[in-house]
Amino acid sequence: MAARSVVRLVGAAMAAGVLAAAIVSPAVGGAGKAIMVASGGLDLGPAELVEPPLAERTKVLDARGRQIAQFYDQYREVVTLDRIADIMQVAIISIEDSRFYEHGAIDPEGTLRALAANLRSGGVSQGGSTLTQQYVKQVLLNAATTKEEQEKALEASYSRKLIELRYALAVERKYSKDQILEKYLNIAYFGAGANGVEAAAKRFFGIPASRLNLPQAATLAAAVQLPTATDPDRGKESRARLLERRNVVLNRMAELGKITKAQADKAKATKLGYKGVPQPGGCATSPYPYFCLYVYHDFLNNPAYGKTREQRELFLKRGGLTIKTTLDPRMQAAAERGIRKWVNPSDNPVAAQALVQPGTGMIRAMAASRKYGTSTRKKEMSYNIVADHLHGGLGGFQAGSTFKTFTLITALKQGMKADDGFAVGGSYRAPDYTTFKNCAGGNVGDPTHPVTNDEGAPGFRTLRTGTWGSVNTFFMELEREVGLCETVKTARDLGIKRADGKELEEYETFTLGINEMDPVTVATAYAAIAARGEYCAPMAITGITDRNGKTTTNRPRCRQAFEPAIADATADILSGVFTQGTMSGVGGIGRPAAGKTGTNDDQSSAWFAGFTPNLAGAVSIGDPRGAIAHKLNNVTIGGHYYGAVFGATLPGPIWRDTMIAALAQVPVAGFTPMDVTRFGGCGRYCAPRAAPEKENQTDDIEDPTAMGPP
Repeated sequence: MAARSVVRLVGAAMAAGVLAAAIVSPAVGGAGKAIMVASGGLDLGPAELVEPPLAERTKVLDARGRQIAQFYDQYREVVTLDRIADIMQVAIISIEDSRFYEHGAIDPEGTLRALAANLRSGGVSQGGSTLTQQYVKQVLLNAATTKEEQEKALEASYSRKLIELRYALAVERKYSKDQILEKYLNIAYFGAGANGVEAAAKRFFGIPASRLNLPQAATLAAAVQLPTATDPDRGKESRARLLERRNVVLNRMAELGKITKAQADKAKATKLGYKGVPQPGGCATSPYPYFCLYVYHDFLNNPAYGKTREQRELFLKRGGLTIKTTLDPRMQAAAERGIRKWVNPSDNPVAAQALVQPGTGMIRAMAASRKYGTSTRKKEMSYNIVADHLHGGLGGFQAGSTFKTFTLITALKQGMKADDGFAVGGSYRAPDYTTFKNCAGGNVGDPTHPVTNDEGAPGFRTLRTGTWGSVNTFFMELEREVGLCETVKTARDLGIKRADGKELEEYETFTLGINEMDPVTVATAYAAIAARGEYCAPMAITGITDRNGKTTTNRPRCRQAFEPAIADATADILSGVFTQGTMSGVGGIGRPAAGKTGTNDDQSSAWFAGFTPNLAGAVSIGDPRGAIAHKLNNVTIGGHYYGAVFGATLPGPIWRDTMIAALAQVPVAGFTPMDVTRFGGCGRYCAPRAAPEKENQTDDIEDPTAMGPP
């Protein structure tokens, strides 16, 4: 048998005898007898220690692999022993257990020394703990989930000491000394919110544990015994205690011959050097807080990561995961600049924008004009205005005329052609309550409520011209023709759901965008048109790697929502919005693009949603104090006064500027041309023919069907 093993066995036997003597000694009295009776005699055999994985921080990375956020319950980064400076290892052993490599689970000398002190005090004043025993204690403390369990793990009693010793014996049999030291240095709490030596080195000195020098190592070794009392964040007195304790460590290292007296004196002459490097967690400190919030809630919403939301949150904050996301930092920067150019953080109205990749649903950017936070004085925002309630959002804003696109798609699905249309007036009133029916078959027509035009003149309007001019009365007539429920179904097929989680409101004005929406949902719907009818659910997480290096990859969740040819025809018509429609005064982006402006009644909110073959985006602007009460009329935004804000006033320019920058390095791509044999010209609803020169009254006869449906 190796000499060291013999020493371990002999030491353990000696310490067992010492402990037994201590428990039954007169000083301990009745407590010791109680332990003996309860246990049927002392059992000092090894007991297997259950070692739950250490709580580790979770990192969130952007699409390029750069960290953008982290979540943790305990700030910790587990490292191997070869990534911990040798001097750190020497320092901790010198002050906590100088004979660590010479004894087994129990140090007879330390136990005898503690016994003498305890006998004098009549209780447990000293523990004589080895590093192995301290590791066991930390495992039990970290595994405690209730206050009672934590108090039991820390109580000063011989019964607890006995349990620790039995666990320590098993740990010494299971691991080498180096492995135990590594585990201890990773589990120990150093104060200032730092768990484990790597987190402590970064928190205290802004360096990894591998680069610690002598005074720094001695400082961290000093902090372990009294991490709260010596916490440098607690003020001057605590820092003075830490400095004093550091010098004790240096003296002990010199006494043991681990360093020279001159080295100790030089190290003691140095200042504490505490930097207090922030180690932020959560989304408030992320450079991209709104996207971070989306990822956070997306994880908590997914039952694949735990049965309950509470379990998933613990997994996120303690699991040591690496979450790879879809965020493109260059596109994110473009979205932020696009908003910042037009809207100030201090403005009452808030602009929000989401960029989504067609064909994958990957969210490439999420930005808002307000800073994320809880300060009302600074006009910060504490919820995710870019997303729905499932991802940290609230109610959203009415999407306005961006919903007309769903009525347009429905018309194309039903066989209408680009130049089919109707003659419409300046106002529209449903002929009867039965004119519009929701998907439950209920009558939702409202003959008492006239719909008027915010944009576009009355006359004969086609799918093209009605869309380009965003003519309300035309789209009310079109929705009546194709069916309200059919339009709602088209919207649902494109992932449309209310931002507040309530059921879609299915009223006759559905096509005018009466439902409150969020930019992520709207951008994803428009991305499906760019992807030739393939809808892909919004996606923020592409993969998760666990603490053991196992990676789970997420794939896009896509389905064909409608025919590619219908998507091509829709894109063709929406392209004209830039050249002949509501965005003609704003201009295009120098490449094929399509989209739709959106403005609500009396400018309560404004939108623009658009796409290229490579990227889709949606921009909203509204006042979070209450869009109905605080309309976008006579307002100053971004330092400029606006009598009224429409979709092309601010959302359109924000979208344009964003897209130009976001796609600067992306090759130009065009849309698939519309099938003119199927969608070109007009079919059943052609414009009325011009009346010929009349020679007599009997020739003045028009085909009544030429005007379209009554």
